[in-house]
Amino acid sequence: MSGRLGLDCHADVLDGVGRFQGYPQASRGVSLTGAGEMLLYEGRAALDATTAAARRTRRAGGADSPGGPRNRLVLAVKAGASHELLHKLLDAYAAEPDAADVEVLPSGTCEQEGMLRDGRADVALMHAPFNSLAGFDSEELMTEGQIAVLPAGHPLAARRTLSLADVSDIPDLPLARWSRHGVYPPGPGPEIHDQTQLAQLIALGRTVAVFPDSARAWLWTEHTAVPLTDAPPVVTHIAWPAHSRSLALAGLVRTATRL
Repeated sequence: MSGRLGLDCHADVLDGVGRFQGYPQASRGVSLTGAGEMLLYEGRAALDATTAAARRTRRAGGADSPGGPRNRLVLAVKAGASHELLHKLLDAYAAEPDAADVEVLPSGTCEQEGMLRDGRADVALMHAPFNSLAGFDSEELMTEGQIAVLPAGHPLAARRTLSLADVSDIPDLPLARWSRHGVYPPGPGPEIHDQTQLAQLIALGRTVAVFPDSARAWLWTEHTAVPLTDAPPVVTHIAWPAHSRSLALAGLVRTATRL
């Protein structure tokens, strides 16, 4: 049986069980029982694990072939975050004698978790309290404060510090909204799809955003960063699936913890 057929069979089984056990029939539509919700959650997790194993096996298989490419690791990172740390990590690891090739996979807000779970990434830089580390092994790398990124000409940009309350309700400058798991929080601010869009909207005076202090690395001259005195600290971790036995991954983690 091929891998693709195997995945289809898993999906069919889950769908069939859900049809007959998890969905009570109603005159208008259907609703999930508690058992059905649990089956759906566990089924998705099982399919993610199967998909992840297939993706990582394909990456490892190329390195095992005679004359094939070097081992490759995919590192998921939040676009624009921890830029200096990431640069140091890549340079230091590349100098190791048995280093694998590292592909950097930029992500949106909180997308690194899903990339690790479904195998698109082997390892990720994660940021507590925004990312959940549940189910992963991790090592803490750095702690930093947070900043408000405002248009350079805005009156609040002249302040030495701000509070979260100061930036949460600016009449002419609503907070930017990032999606989390495909859902945007309510509010008047623009829906943000990528870093370039956000940078331009801030420069045009259309929005304000809150970032870890390390985001200063990508700011434009039209931006001003002001420290937030009461924002919780952001802790950057390197995280990976708890079951991983990759020697290349172990080497990358060792390098990260030495920085």
